[in-house]
Amino acid sequence: MIKYQLNCKKCHKKFDSWFSSSNEYERLKKKKLLNCISCGSIKVEKSLMSPNFFSKNNKITTQDEKKVLEIRNKLKEYKKFVEKNLDYVGDDFAYEARSIHYGGKKRKKGIYGKASKEEIKDLSEEGIETQVIPWLEDKEN
Repeated sequence: MIKYQLNCKKCHKKFDSWFSSSNEYERLKKKKLLNCISCGSIKVEKSLMSPNFFSKNNKITTQDEKKVLEIRNKLKEYKKFVEKNLDYVGDDFAYEARSIHYGGKKRKKGIYGKASKEEIKDLSEEGIETQVIPWLEDKEN
């Protein structure tokens, strides 16, 4: 995960935003999917930021770092809940969701798995509700 400070060229608002990588920021910027949290303008640019390193061995010094760790821990708890209470269907998520929706396929548990953005869009257009959740790998980021 990487945090950038973004500046709106229209209203001059400065705000922080998290991205999975610098490439993800560039991809979203190119597709014009980044917008100002204040005025909604797509004329936002990232500003230079100094690196911020912390780990379990370093003392956490800022409130933001504490919040990041708190959110990360909540996401790990959520992941454990999902893995314990739902059936993993892997890359067959869209197929399984349609089987349940259209075919009346009965399952004792709900499902979770992987789907592309296009598959999620298609499911939504078909009236099949899904949720996208951030999924932290077990390794430390």
